[in-house]
Amino acid sequence: MTFQPRFFRHFAGLLLGAWLLLAGSVSAQSSTTPKRDVLREITDVVGLKPRFELQATSAVQNAAAVVYSGKRFLLYNPDFVAAVNRAGRSDWAGISILAHEMGHHLNGHTLKPGGSNPTDELEADEFSGFVLRKMGASLAEAQAGMAVVSDEEASPTHPGRSTRLKAISDGWQRASQQIAASNHATAPSAAPAIVSNTPAVLPGRTNSGAGTPVVMASNGQMSLVGKITFRNKPNQPFYLTNRLNVIRLDHEEHTAQVVGRITRSNNEDFPFILVDEQNRRLLIDAAGAVYDSNGRQVAMVSDPS
Repeated sequence: MTFQPRFFRHFAGLLLGAWLLLAGSVSAQSSTTPKRDVLREITDVVGLKPRFELQATSAVQNAAAVVYSGKRFLLYNPDFVAAVNRAGRSDWAGISILAHEMGHHLNGHTLKPGGSNPTDELEADEFSGFVLRKMGASLAEAQAGMAVVSDEEASPTHPGRSTRLKAISDGWQRASQQIAASNHATAPSAAPAIVSNTPAVLPGRTNSGAGTPVVMASNGQMSLVGKITFRNKPNQPFYLTNRLNVIRLDHEEHTAQVVGRITRSNNEDFPFILVDEQNRRLLIDAAGAVYDSNGRQVAMVSDPS
């Protein structure tokens, strides 16, 4: 959460449930929401499908990221967002608030019990800075919302204003570096991977044992460093390569299809994130357990042999 204790997430979810039953679902494109399709713009720049529902409601004082009945919601008070935009003299101010709340969802903060803490808030702040740079905001525009609403001094649950503005700047600068690098980089090869029958030599081992294939790419060899077993597909082998791609092997055709990718996160409880072929984000803990957005374990990462 940006401005409220995290216990409010559960409370806001209960309020949302009652509100939906009484009033019906309010469209994310209603007249009380921002004119831009902000939710789609944010998800587009991070390569996701908009699997969140944006709701304008007076059930929250400002903005909140909540999970209710297995669905992820971004709640916001339209009067609050309008006031932030006026104070920040930019529509980017309100957009940064929504991006911050989405950062709570994507970093797994809404899956954890307990109150708000400075680490979670800074992760969400950095995400908002990253997203707004990708959307075309200047650094000042990306910081406008937090400059208005944050407290000068830190509290047990939230960092002080200067620390939060620095986190937004860090995310904004990281996005700028990516944009600059992509403008000078050549496009990677689109050639598919081909599976070889030669056993792979994995890190930390003298050999991988028979039966562990090597994936040959156009620009080099990729070893299999992990196996991912999904509970709903226990007999379908998925593997993790040393390039952190998740692949599905077809032993009959001797081909491998990339179906996802694993990236690092700043969350100590879930240090890795798996983005699958449908752009869904799954959280991976240090033991290799894979969880969906509702906190259910859906898979396990294990040794590839």
